[in-house]
Amino acid sequence: QKDNPWAKKIREGIEDVLRPSSEIIYFHMNTKANREGGPGKAEEAFALFKSLQPQGVIAADDDAQAMFVLPYLNDKTTTPVMFNGVNAAAEEYGFPNSHVSGVLERAHVRESLAFIKQIVPSIRNACFMTADVPPGLSLRAQVEAEKASYPVTVADFHLVGDNQQIEALGKSLNENCDVLFVDSLEGILDKEGKAQTYKDVFPLVQRIFDKPILGGNRYQVEQGAWAAVVKTGQEQGELSAEMLLQAMRGKAVASIPVTQNSRGQRIINITALERQGIVPKPAVLRGATLVRQQP
Repeated sequence: QKDNPWAKKIREGIEDVLRPSSEIIYFHMNTKANREGGPGKAEEAFALFKSLQPQGVIAADDDAQAMFVLPYLNDKTTTPVMFNGVNAAAEEYGFPNSHVSGVLERAHVRESLAFIKQIVPSIRNACFMTADVPPGLSLRAQVEAEKASYPVTVADFHLVGDNQQIEALGKSLNENCDVLFVDSLEGILDKEGKAQTYKDVFPLVQRIFDKPILGGNRYQVEQGAWAAVVKTGQEQGELSAEMLLQAMRGKAVASIPVTQNSRGQRIINITALERQGIVPKPAVLRGATLVRQQP
């Protein structure tokens, strides 16, 4: 989706690496707003690919792999393809192979939980909420695999499809959760059945849950979450672009291993903490980026 904050940051990372040496053309599948239209958009993307005959392709997120790379490019061309923003295991798509490699996207869940516990030491258990979409399912799998190492107990993981389901969770969340980790809320339907952005959905989450809320990305903290140790779209874009540049300069894709994001950035929403009367200790603030909530 062209105006999605995460997608914008991925583009920035790509351009930092490739703009000096390459012409970059973007195609947006828009599946966060209209997932059903994805296959049709993938067909358009393939028509563009055939007309351009590019030296390389970067495909961002799981829908782009499932709807575009696998049906149209995988094992059907020798053009180097680098993915980024992929939440599922690379093996689910048959990656890497002779012409496809890329960058996995993993949330800094353990680090975020430890961070919020420094801000609010009384936190003992956590719940999670995401849209019922592939990235949400992948986050749930990550949490299941890692939860034994978390500094708090995982109480519940909720996959939701619409506002009504979120509203119905209010009592349960407030009874069972000291903190709520939210991510991938894009696409949740409102009462008219219209797909929403994170900014559309978050006020409802705030209304039904009056305790600390963590996000997975910087824009989620800027739009209301209390804090996070965030992954960055720039890192996804930069890494995948650097890998593609190697391939376009002749390095065999089979020798370029799949990697994943490693940089974590601590973000605190000062507006949210001030609203709660919370003053973090100086040691917690050291090295963190402080943001004010966007109107």
